[in-house]
Amino acid sequence: MNDRKLHVVNMAHQLFIEKGFQATSIQDILDYSGISKGTFYNYFSSKSELLIAIYKTIYKKLEKDRNDLLIGQNPSSIEIFIKQVELQMISNRKNKLLALYEEVLASNDADLKQYIQRARLNSLRWYYNRFIDIFGEDKKPFLLDCAIMFQGIIQYNIQYNRMAHESGEKVSSVVRYCVARMVKMVDEVAESGEQLIEPKTLEKWVPGCQQNNHEILTQLVKVALTLRALITKNIQDVEEQNKYNELLDFIQEEIIHTRSPRKFLIQSALTSLKQNPASLWKKELGQLDELIEAFYSSMEAEDTNP
Repeated sequence: MNDRKLHVVNMAHQLFIEKGFQATSIQDILDYSGISKGTFYNYFSSKSELLIAIYKTIYKKLEKDRNDLLIGQNPSSIEIFIKQVELQMISNRKNKLLALYEEVLASNDADLKQYIQRARLNSLRWYYNRFIDIFGEDKKPFLLDCAIMFQGIIQYNIQYNRMAHESGEKVSSVVRYCVARMVKMVDEVAESGEQLIEPKTLEKWVPGCQQNNHEILTQLVKVALTLRALITKNIQDVEEQNKYNELLDFIQEEIIHTRSPRKFLIQSALTSLKQNPASLWKKELGQLDELIEAFYSSMEAEDTNP
């Protein structure tokens, strides 16, 4: 998205927050953003497509911010998950997403409703995958049910807490309360052995959805942690350790923080890592290589998926 188009997206978002989506006309957007009607339709086919672009911009930033929290951290950490959920709740409040959701659901726009439904399913998918990171594969059969329950618990606790406190909801305390309930809930559901919905159902709800960037980056962090442990274990020379760790740092930084990750530089760093003594981490480097390819495939598919 070029700077001018992004400017229109940001200006329209402000108008939708102040006036509401339905009450804002295309002429309002033209006047507020200082563009012509021709320029608008060069960027967007309709006001609904513009709203979808706003959602995508918000979600992309949220995804980046959540992934930033995983850098150098263990994905199974409850504290990291709490911070990620806090980011999401703060983003929802800042961008007035609840009000925009309600307007969309009250409209007759089928495309917008479909997009919102897809976005909610993607959010559920994120919770489900993070639960696997936290609670492990052995509890996986029960984690979609738990993710569905948690999605409802966090949404309504945030909503009613906001109503109860005029000065604004206490996001951190609400998130921690909900996560604490969720931890006990997962243990209880797994112990009972009861299952309402099989996890494979999620793939039916999001047909043709490729492995999303969160899943890829979470796995990349895991592989990087394993590689760092192998480096420490097998390389005695501190300078050599630092060299390999710096290569791993570069790959993670390039993928997570760069708007257009430079594949040739990442491949160059991978080649340097593969020159380690006796191929001490050949298996893990193969996994890293596959994840990087999956990441680029996901980027290419991004424009075709909400």
